[in-house]
Amino acid sequence: MSSIETENFSQLFPLFEVSSQEALASMLSVAWRNTYPAGRAILIEDAWGNAVYFILSGWVKVRRLLANGDFMTLAILGPGDFFGEMAILDQSPRSTDVVALCAAEVLAVPAQKFVHVLRHEPDLHYRMLQLMAQRLRQTNARIELLHQPPAVRLAHVLVNLARRYGQPREANANTAVIFNVPVKDLADVASISVEEAQQLLNKLVAKNWLKIDAAKQQLQILSLPQLEQLAQQAVS
Repeated sequence: MSSIETENFSQLFPLFEVSSQEALASMLSVAWRNTYPAGRAILIEDAWGNAVYFILSGWVKVRRLLANGDFMTLAILGPGDFFGEMAILDQSPRSTDVVALCAAEVLAVPAQKFVHVLRHEPDLHYRMLQLMAQRLRQTNARIELLHQPPAVRLAHVLVNLARRYGQPREANANTAVIFNVPVKDLADVASISVEEAQQLLNKLVAKNWLKIDAAKQQLQILSLPQLEQLAQQAVS
């Protein structure tokens, strides 16, 4: 990769803003790109980790195979996020798989190189620990929401996706455009039924808080402050 591409990479992935340009260039020099069509598995459950994956474009879902043979979506990730680091850091088989929700371009960094860079870049190492702690807090927050009404849980999921990956609609900071995530995946992440998720989405559309553009594969949040207010309406 050229130096310009390296700079762009650090802008897309804030994790690497604290790393040296030399370390980043060294890491990217051995990385490889792949584009996965919608529905294609990027990682397979129980496979040993040999790389960390960075989402350059597109959206993916992290899922787990249940005992009854069904899959449960645990997380939805978009551009600028990464996955696969846990299997490398604890040297164990992967406990989940990752599937492309739409055409997704992913950059894979070999495990040995990624670990080498972490060991030699203290600031990057510390930043990585911060991000992992943040993910743990997000998991704890989801557990704490389990006793909340379905509307609060779904709003919480949508707000998180909007804040992490959304782009403003027509330069309006109170709006956000994200991928039109399938209802089943939204329901899984919110820990509600598919029927509840669909009914709630219909109500949000009727309120003009959301607009679903199936042709563009977009879920447009038209009133982010109101959705945030709904997400914060916790019931004690």
